[in-house]
Amino acid sequence: MRIDSSLHSPLHSPLHSPLRGSRRRADGATLVCLFVLSLLLIPARLVLRGLPMSLTLADVIALLLLLVWLLAQFTTTLGAAKGATPARTAIFAYGMAFLTCYGFASLGYLPSDELNLADHSLVLFAGYVGLVLMMCDGVRGRDRLDFVLKTVVVAGAIVSVVATCQYLLEFDPTTYMSLPGFRHTSVEGTETVMSRADLRRVAATLGHPIEFGVFCSMVLPFAAHFALQARDRGEPWRRWWLCAALIAAGLMFSVSRSAVLGMVVVGAVLFTGWPLKRCLVSLGALAVFLGVMKVAAPGLLGTFYNLFANAGSDDSILYRTHDYPFALTEVSKHPVFGRGIGTWYPYKHQVFDNQYLLSLVETGVVGVVAFVGVIVCGVVVALRARRLSGDPHVRNLALTIAACLLVPLVGAATFDLLSYPGVTSLMFLLIGAAGALLRALKAENAAPAPAPTPAAEAARAGLRPEAVAQLGPGPG
Repeated sequence: MRIDSSLHSPLHSPLHSPLRGSRRRADGATLVCLFVLSLLLIPARLVLRGLPMSLTLADVIALLLLLVWLLAQFTTTLGAAKGATPARTAIFAYGMAFLTCYGFASLGYLPSDELNLADHSLVLFAGYVGLVLMMCDGVRGRDRLDFVLKTVVVAGAIVSVVATCQYLLEFDPTTYMSLPGFRHTSVEGTETVMSRADLRRVAATLGHPIEFGVFCSMVLPFAAHFALQARDRGEPWRRWWLCAALIAAGLMFSVSRSAVLGMVVVGAVLFTGWPLKRCLVSLGALAVFLGVMKVAAPGLLGTFYNLFANAGSDDSILYRTHDYPFALTEVSKHPVFGRGIGTWYPYKHQVFDNQYLLSLVETGVVGVVAFVGVIVCGVVVALRARRLSGDPHVRNLALTIAACLLVPLVGAATFDLLSYPGVTSLMFLLIGAAGALLRALKAENAAPAPAPTPAAEAARAGLRPEAVAQLGPGPG
């Protein structure tokens, strides 16, 4: 594939930021931010009217991302990156595995309702592929990647404010978020406020409290990263700690065991790469936060304790494990390619609160390997980017991406993760972010070093700058 010649021009290089006060043109990062805002700020139960299938505005924008990426590959003037990267290769392999499973299911007989759901899943996953490709090739430079991730953090904080209203004030703002051109989805069980142990569980604008909690566990580390980065650079940093506090509160209000497991995984990874002082400060901040939560939401900490202390007799865990024999029986019918993505759905079949089991049934071994492989590739790409940089903030960003991508691997064992577009979209966005960061660092390392100044040459030769000035220019 041809490399865009504009990459070698200093005027078009992604390493050069626009002049202060100049207007930046919309680019791939702008489109991804529009996707993030539509995904998080519009309630998940609102879908567009007049379409043959239930699609949210975020789904349509994701498909637009795929179309724009495809058109950009035919030109050399839109600034899109060209050439293979590990993240691109991984998402192409994932897409081919998905298409193979879909084609295998379509060859056999499927009831009309299951075939329609398979078609719907195909459209959704085409959008996820477009999201990863736009992140890899359309988000050029570290400043634009920061812009996308900051948008995710701010939107996550806004969503957490909605969750706080639902939990503390018993007021659900999503009931008033009716927009023209949208309709409520026909799927039942999309309540944004549920109950557990006499406490409310809130989902904010997402589809389920578990999804919202896991989402918060994947966004909270980025809020902390930008807070630490802003403080070290002398920039305003309190706003990012406020976002972190709101997102952490949202995680607690979800009353989700999966969210806590996700935070444990993220913390274990980050603590391996953080200085000891930062780890101790983080533990102290956690203790203060839990103290505030104990006062603001009495009984909440006790509920979380009981979720783990009584895990052996918890009905939700027993429900998740009792269906293993039945699931394996279904897997044995189509072990390689499965019975069809999206065809095993509630209200007709037994629910599997385990994405690995569900993927084995729907997409077989091929689908499970593709699902795990694309996430592992994102983790490896992020760690590779970390090794390429000597900047402590870039290294921490790469480590944060890798840590947050481990959350879906753990969460997939506790709920049907791919059934929830909010956390699934964030997972694919972070895979693309890992690819964008690696591409940006490779471009920076390949950029020619600036010509040394006379003062630098004098220092290298052990001469004072005045002596170099007295020598004057050389002959010729």
